[in-house]
Amino acid sequence: MASPVSETALAKAAIGWPLIALLLALLLVRGVMAYAQHRGMLDLPGRRRSHTLPTPRGGGLGVVVAVLICIPGAWLTLPARWPSAVLISVPGALALVALAGWWDDHQPLPVWPRLGAQLLAVLGFSLALFATGLPAWWLPLLLGAGAWSINLHNFMDGIDGLLAQQAIFVSCGLALLAASASQPALAIAAAVVAAATLGFWRYNRPPARVFMGDVGSGSLGLLIFALSAMLWRRQAALLWPALILCSAFVTDASLTLLTRIWRGRRWHAAHREHLYQWLVRRGGTHAGVDAAYMGWNLLVAAPGAWWASSHPHAALPVSMLVYLSAAAVWLAQKRRCLRRNLSKDRHVVA
Repeated sequence: MASPVSETALAKAAIGWPLIALLLALLLVRGVMAYAQHRGMLDLPGRRRSHTLPTPRGGGLGVVVAVLICIPGAWLTLPARWPSAVLISVPGALALVALAGWWDDHQPLPVWPRLGAQLLAVLGFSLALFATGLPAWWLPLLLGAGAWSINLHNFMDGIDGLLAQQAIFVSCGLALLAASASQPALAIAAAVVAAATLGFWRYNRPPARVFMGDVGSGSLGLLIFALSAMLWRRQAALLWPALILCSAFVTDASLTLLTRIWRGRRWHAAHREHLYQWLVRRGGTHAGVDAAYMGWNLLVAAPGAWWASSHPHAALPVSMLVYLSAAAVWLAQKRRCLRRNLSKDRHVVA
């Protein structure tokens, strides 16, 4: 059992580092908003966008800087019980993904250089996991999962507050899972991500005063992947509840991508075909759609993740059930949106 001193230090770290991350993000996002206005980094309304007013972008930089300060700080003050290569690789990978995103927020970066930076970041983190005894044959799977996590969170950053609230929910869930696995350093790192994102959400909730930008969306995708992979390396069965926490975003992004590929469309081009975008297009408010996704998280994903974590033998079937249910809801809602859109078009023609 830990001594009272160590318990006190742990309690201080669990409160202090997330609080510092929250305050830093609140201050830094305000600074980024002023910078974006000065540099003309504005997302303008358009046919493929869901907002109606010019809005500064790049506010996710505040989250990134807060995390880059607080996670290493927490790991330096706690017995992390992780190889130093892993502890160094997380902020290193984050900085690389954030740099590519920040560049893209200033001026469009071609797909391949951006993807190359993402793969390099995921590769560095994945190679560091070899220090935990990970077999080399896992590398291709980790590269694919990491790149997909980065990009799916970028795809899902299309309306006010949605990605920020999702990152807060998933990070809080990962923090609880890490605490249940006796991984305090990992739990505090996830709490730091949640707190920093909460500071950004203060300005991004509907109606948004600033957008996250690629610097934030890709970075959050990288962090969720990295923290989930570290959790998996400590207790493999916790991979399933971690995936359940992400079910709303993974389902929407994956099924939308597969649909676009099936129909022969440019899958990497900007579009408004995700379910959350269709819900807004058919008259839903950003706040209402955010509430619908959070409803799924609280009513389905959170209980499912709890059940999977407390009953490891049932974790895989529970995860499959949650994802099958998410796919069914996605298909039903997408068809409803399409029928309403078709009905509207016929009414206009008539």
